[in-house]
Amino acid sequence: MNDLAFLSGHDLVVYSETACPDCRRFDQWAQQNGVKLRKVLISEDAGAAEKLERETGKMAVPFVLVDGQRWVRGYHKELPSRFSAELLATELRAAVEYGVR
Repeated sequence: MNDLAFLSGHDLVVYSETACPDCRRFDQWAQQNGVKLRKVLISEDAGAAEKLERETGKMAVPFVLVDGQRWVRGYHKELPSRFSAELLATELRAAVEYGVR
């Protein structure tokens, strides 16, 4: 388990979908680690799907919007498991630190 205390006090919004295996993996990780976030289902919010594609160039989910500024992917298609808790923590930390500058 990673030390995710650095996420405390940050606004985390995950853009997700219910039928998405990567999203279920992400949700399980967030729940197991006590990560507090809001969820937006792109199938229920056309504006959210458009925002995701416009700002990331992707329609893939899950993606996490950190403090309304930085997008972090919640999947790792380059890995056989499609997910790495360590890589996600590293990318989230970079997004949080970017906002501090």
